[in-house]
Amino acid sequence: MIDYTALTNETNKEGVIIMNIVSSTPLLEEARQKGYGVVAINCDTLEMIQAVIEAADECEAPVIVQTTASAIKYLGMNYIVSAIKTAMGQVKVPVALHLDHGQDHQLILECIRAGYSSVMIDASMYEFDENVRRTKAVAQVARAMNINVEAELGKVGGVEDDIVVDEADSVLADPDECAKFVELTDITSLAPAIGTAHGIYKAEPNIDFARIEQIASKVKVPLVLHGGSGIPEHQLKKCVALGMSKINVGTEIKHTYANTMKQYIGENPKVDDARKYLSEARTALKNLVKEKMELVGSVGRVR
Repeated sequence: MIDYTALTNETNKEGVIIMNIVSSTPLLEEARQKGYGVVAINCDTLEMIQAVIEAADECEAPVIVQTTASAIKYLGMNYIVSAIKTAMGQVKVPVALHLDHGQDHQLILECIRAGYSSVMIDASMYEFDENVRRTKAVAQVARAMNINVEAELGKVGGVEDDIVVDEADSVLADPDECAKFVELTDITSLAPAIGTAHGIYKAEPNIDFARIEQIASKVKVPLVLHGGSGIPEHQLKKCVALGMSKINVGTEIKHTYANTMKQYIGENPKVDDARKYLSEARTALKNLVKEKMELVGSVGRVR
């Protein structure tokens, strides 16, 4: 196991220990090498961030907190970074902060300046060469600052934030193109489209496991599974076993959080203390995240 203390702590000139948000690169490289997954949870509120980090601390597991562009607009970029740093001063596990599906180059740069330790440049809607050009432009900046760079190849269907890809328009990633893409862009993690979709599945997803295996054999950087909400346990475990190192979960998180609050308020219609129903939602969310960590094998990976 990695000694994560060396990754998270540094000492300033006055001898004061400073907590750093960890780059997800060493977390994912360790996961790929050891054959487990690191969960990456989309968060929209402070309570969500608290739940995710508390779950990681109790499970002794590395974790990635993710925010989309709309979550940043709602919460505020500096509030998000400050919340992560505050939490890291209270826990013993590494926490990475990731921009999910970044399409605006300026927003990506702002996240890097603010303290995000991982960014996704999603140019998957463009042709291969243009995807390479846009991705490489981000990688050149981010990698120089030890920031993880994730990019997507192929098109993952479904809805993520304001990004909508119809099932008919989804395209699976070509293994040879994946290898070429990583070489040309110098990214540190790759999200290939392999049959999953953003959102909740109406039926068991048609995941191309042979494709995952082929891509993993050709690509040395950690692979990212988008559309991790609601995937049956046996399929999720197989994805991890075949080489998926970062497991994104968003929609399932939102549903659990919202439905718990709705149920509590429905059963307690006179409640007017937000702390009561938000606490219920936070606990339910924490339990769900711990379940996901158990499934992907990250529990107990931090010493």
